[in-house]
Amino acid sequence: EDISSLEAGFANVLRHAENMRKFGADPVIAINRFPADTEKELAMAESICAKNNLQFALSEIFGKGGNGGIALAEKVLSSLESGAKCKPIYPLEMPLKKKIEVIAMEIYRAKAVSFSPEAKKAIKGAEALGFGNLPVCVAKTQYSFSDDPGLLNAPEGFTLNVREIRISAGAGFIVAIAGEMMTMPGLPKNPAAEKMGI
Repeated sequence: EDISSLEAGFANVLRHAENMRKFGADPVIAINRFPADTEKELAMAESICAKNNLQFALSEIFGKGGNGGIALAEKVLSSLESGAKCKPIYPLEMPLKKKIEVIAMEIYRAKAVSFSPEAKKAIKGAEALGFGNLPVCVAKTQYSFSDDPGLLNAPEGFTLNVREIRISAGAGFIVAIAGEMMTMPGLPKNPAAEKMGI
């Protein structure tokens, strides 16, 4: 049992829930129950959700399969039927650089964004090619709201470092790559896997 670590880590959950509300969504928190969880830990998680006016449900899919997820599914369905309308946090007409800054400051709570010379050049190129009205997807570490995997929970006041910009024209968005994030390699028209035999 480790109540203090659970409580400290919950700052991350609360930040995600706050961000979802900025988009107009009514989030549902899944409290995943595992065999080693104690009643005190589960009660603390439920208490934090209740104090923050968050819907939540105990999810016991790990131990009970589909039957352990019914309560969660019912809460999610109820949330979807509430009529809440999701909305973007920036207009698509906004310049790409500004869209990235809105994401960094509104969602990640950065104080600033630093763009590499290559990223600045790529932004200008994307806008010149007519891709300026696309939405932006930020690729960064999954361990933090920042681009630094060591800044855990809900850090604020850091600088987000954008090193590269990629156009995903087929998918319909711009990718801003922050920090040392590695992305999956793209495949050619005829990937080598097509030549494999069994």
